[in-house]
Amino acid sequence: MNLSVQEIKNILKAEVTLNSNQFIDTISVDSRSLQNKENTLFFALSGPNYNAHQFIPDLISRGVHSFVVSQAPQEFVADANFLVVDNVLIALQQLAVYYRSLFEFPVVGITGSNGKTIVKEWLNFLLSPDYNVIRSPKSYNSQVGVPLSVLSTNERHNFGIFEAGISTVNEMKFLAPIIKPTIGIFTNIGSSHNEGFENIQQKISEKLELFENSDILILEESAAVRQLIAKDQKIFSWSRNNAAADVLINASKVENSDTTNLSVKFDNQNFEVKIPFQDDASIQNATSCLMVLLYLKYDVATIQSRLSSLYKVEMRLQLKNGINRCVIVDDSYSSDFQSLKIALDFLESQKKHLKKTVIISDIYQSGLPLEEVYRKVASLMQSNQISRVIGIGEVISCYEHLFVNIETFASTADFLEKFEEMTFADESILVKGARSFKFEKVVLLLAEKNHETVLEINLNAIAHNVGFFKSKIATTTKLMVMVKAFAYGSGGFEIAKLLEYLKVDYLGVAFADEGISLRNAGLKIPIMVLNPENSSFPSIITFKLEAEIYSIKGLKAFIKVCEEKKVENYPIHIKIDTGMHRLGFEENTIDELIEVLKHTTSVKVQSILSHLATSDNLEDQSFAHHQLNLFEKLSSRIISDLGISPLRHILNTSGISNFPEHQYDMVRLGIGTYGISNDPAEQKYLQNVSTLKSIISQIRTISQGESVGYSQKFIAEKITRIATIPIGYADGIDRGWGNKVGYVMINNQKAEIVGNVCMDMLMADCSDIQCKEGDEVEVFGKNPTVIEMAEALNTIPYEVLTGVSQRVKRVFYRE
Repeated sequence: MNLSVQEIKNILKAEVTLNSNQFIDTISVDSRSLQNKENTLFFALSGPNYNAHQFIPDLISRGVHSFVVSQAPQEFVADANFLVVDNVLIALQQLAVYYRSLFEFPVVGITGSNGKTIVKEWLNFLLSPDYNVIRSPKSYNSQVGVPLSVLSTNERHNFGIFEAGISTVNEMKFLAPIIKPTIGIFTNIGSSHNEGFENIQQKISEKLELFENSDILILEESAAVRQLIAKDQKIFSWSRNNAAADVLINASKVENSDTTNLSVKFDNQNFEVKIPFQDDASIQNATSCLMVLLYLKYDVATIQSRLSSLYKVEMRLQLKNGINRCVIVDDSYSSDFQSLKIALDFLESQKKHLKKTVIISDIYQSGLPLEEVYRKVASLMQSNQISRVIGIGEVISCYEHLFVNIETFASTADFLEKFEEMTFADESILVKGARSFKFEKVVLLLAEKNHETVLEINLNAIAHNVGFFKSKIATTTKLMVMVKAFAYGSGGFEIAKLLEYLKVDYLGVAFADEGISLRNAGLKIPIMVLNPENSSFPSIITFKLEAEIYSIKGLKAFIKVCEEKKVENYPIHIKIDTGMHRLGFEENTIDELIEVLKHTTSVKVQSILSHLATSDNLEDQSFAHHQLNLFEKLSSRIISDLGISPLRHILNTSGISNFPEHQYDMVRLGIGTYGISNDPAEQKYLQNVSTLKSIISQIRTISQGESVGYSQKFIAEKITRIATIPIGYADGIDRGWGNKVGYVMINNQKAEIVGNVCMDMLMADCSDIQCKEGDEVEVFGKNPTVIEMAEALNTIPYEVLTGVSQRVKRVFYRE
């Protein structure tokens, strides 16, 4: 992009306080990005639980001079350009609509319930030899993501591929003119986001709005979809069994192989295409890509060659523990300029060490001259304060003079050969490379070695869930998020770092050592220790943690430590027992509490809190209201007698939803962060965070009458195939989940657990499932859910999540 502020003002019809008519080359909506600079135009988006206008002073101090706002801050009008509009999001979309109109090349627009990102990435791979493709980075398909994607186009691009996702009505009408596809792809229709539509017909109709002005619409023949398509829409359809389709496909899976043969019948031609997948979703997605190549009149030989080289798309950035205390951000399957910017922001949000290293391959598909590309990459490295750059590839090696602190290698093999001579320790490392460079080999060397059972943590889902609960509270209400018990089993530092990045107000931990670990990892956010032992008070002060005080004895002990350290007005949090009867000052101790606090200046009451025992019980709210009334009475008395204005908080996750009128000054979000609600109606709006996965170690076939596992708890009634999976009760799988009570998912099919769960493994019946040793196994996640497991085991989801052993490797990722 290269538009002046004045030009953008005219496009948006904005009121303007113009400080300078500078040219803009970067659009930003993230105030935290280190890539914000002088020629950035920042859109100050606002929502029900955030307002980016508050970050304008900080952005100005960091060199940003131009903003799109709904209201200009008068104290800064002399320091920056402010384009004032009624709605900042609509303005961002309007700018993208204008910018899209400047380009006339073919554009593929993709929507549907599933497969959008995979089809986009595969089409990029298939078409890149012939076109300079601009595409949505990662899964940028939202009301914000789509305009940002289109605004990344430059004059050297000659083909576009953009995806669009919607979750409710009246959203596609904003995305359609931004993408303005000439070729449309409707992948499929599924159950995701059903809650946002009255029925399936409305959902289909809303998605089809994307294609109203397309030259062609590519889709699988479907009566449900066909009847909703405009009569003048030109369609190019495929089917496995409907002879009315333009292209007929017959898929036959090759035995003892990972491949599928597609028999294609089109335009009096019959030919075969081999794809390296056997699952139905991949067959469907590959067929969508095949249809685009047919429409663009690619010859059969090219189609066969390119489709046979399709690959598994890794759609997420993964965070892994590395050797020598390193943290690895694994983005080893793509290397383009836009996704590099996203990966660098993720690296910054999750850095555990001041030292930051980037291992990067040649950059592809930037649409810019090579020297300009690498000059921009070098600038990104500097703005993101990257300590060391390792460039791999013949092209980036030619431009090493543009970088500071770079070491280059002509190939991945050259780097691997020198790996043992290099030092990687106590640093955060981004590994980002095009697929052809096979950077998975680099990650393998850098990553900490663990067994093949992993707990995957979806950081997008955590951000979504936090945002969902933020939308339920007032903008003035502060938010504390609980990260105790290793963040409910999900992982300590990584979750806490994300929450700090999301600008929550407080973190809550159970014990001082949890808080100390977070401080040692570099977190600056306020941290409250809920169950501090008196012996931990000196450490709490040393590491600037804030103790919950729940007894006179504890209060006097903390004051004594403060006096010894000559500390004044140290923040503490007073816990009142209103009925839970675990910890806290009871009503008959309030007088003594007030008296002690009146006669000390060593501490100040930062907050007063209590805890609801029955916030999830909507059938009988009497006890909850008793607690709320008592909390109001006792906290008000403390405040009045001491003449203080502390924060007050009593609501937990279910309390936020069920007692919103009692938010006070802060709420404490716990299990809801991790995608669990006690309310089934609310549960559908939360996203799954944790997925426990393993693999099949071995498959054996046993005869009728043979047994499996300890105590012969399973006796085969027929010839049975048994899959052994390396996860057991030492990893956190309750023994009660065995003996056909529970199941695992193998290739999207249920496999009952047979026999007793062992310490390090379990066995599942895979007789009716096409699978092989090494195949992935889902132990819990979307299916079975943690809630389903907890109900079957007569426990609560908390226990299932926190029970996952520390020996299970945590892999954090962002989609």
